[in-house]
Amino acid sequence: MTPDNSLFTPVEADLQLLADNLKQLVGNRHPILFAAAEHLFGAGGKRIRPAIVLLISRATILKDDITQRHRRLAEITEMIHTASLVHDDVVDESQMRRGVPTVHSLFGNRIAVLAGDFLFAQSSWYLANLDNLEVVKLLSEVIMDLATGEIQQGMSCFDSSLAIEAYLEKSYYKAASLIANSAKAAGLLSEVSPETAQHLYSYGRNLGLAFQVMDDILDFTSTTDTLGKPAGSDLKSGNLTAPVLFALEEKPYLEVLIKRQFAQAGDLEQALALIQDSQGIQQARELAAHHAKLAAEDIAVLAPSESRQALIDITDYVLSRLY
Repeated sequence: MTPDNSLFTPVEADLQLLADNLKQLVGNRHPILFAAAEHLFGAGGKRIRPAIVLLISRATILKDDITQRHRRLAEITEMIHTASLVHDDVVDESQMRRGVPTVHSLFGNRIAVLAGDFLFAQSSWYLANLDNLEVVKLLSEVIMDLATGEIQQGMSCFDSSLAIEAYLEKSYYKAASLIANSAKAAGLLSEVSPETAQHLYSYGRNLGLAFQVMDDILDFTSTTDTLGKPAGSDLKSGNLTAPVLFALEEKPYLEVLIKRQFAQAGDLEQALALIQDSQGIQQARELAAHHAKLAAEDIAVLAPSESRQALIDITDYVLSRLY
């Protein structure tokens, strides 16, 4: 199952409208920034985050069409996500993203940082214009969380004592906060009950964690061509993810290799072999499945609809991802 066949059918037209609007939202007052944004939004991507916002919007307003505010929230969500990717690529020195050159590899670091800042600022302006203080608070928190997650990751490089709980907290800040808070925000715009809003938040949180854990597994199980970056690149840079942390429990020598930061010839290859020979990847899959199951339970509180079913199906898709 892939997100670009039947999974997003209930919001297919909404996503096409979103794609058309994104470049217009950035505007063309700044030619270089506009060119950078056009490059980013033209690259496509799976649009999972705005699709979730739109599906929740439709699943919580069953009788009427969704409002312009719901659509704008989906656009803001994608702008925030894209801004974070631009900054991540600068920090990670990535040359490719979604199969195309990154903004900083085309325009330089300075323009990339400014483009990311500009997208964050634009999303904040459109957010304020939703005139819903609770929604503004939720999405503003996301922008803080993204920075917090990046800092936590930088501070824990090559730290083999990192606990799974700390890894999940960092993963929440980096990946799940946006899905969780935008899911809740969509419900608030539909005026759902506080209890339902909390379930929507929990759905997004658990789905985001499952998504990130599976992403981290793919760093060990996918090919360089599929990933668009060298396989094992997270480990090489000292970013210790779930498969590594679980593998450390049964492969003590892995800690030796990590502590010397793979300084000797063959260290990284040996570390990758140890992880493959451990239960680390399987345990990480089980962790992702646990959070996906919780997400499916959370979204089941909504009334049955085609959109609710799609939101449940996404929890299965996350576990079956090949890229």
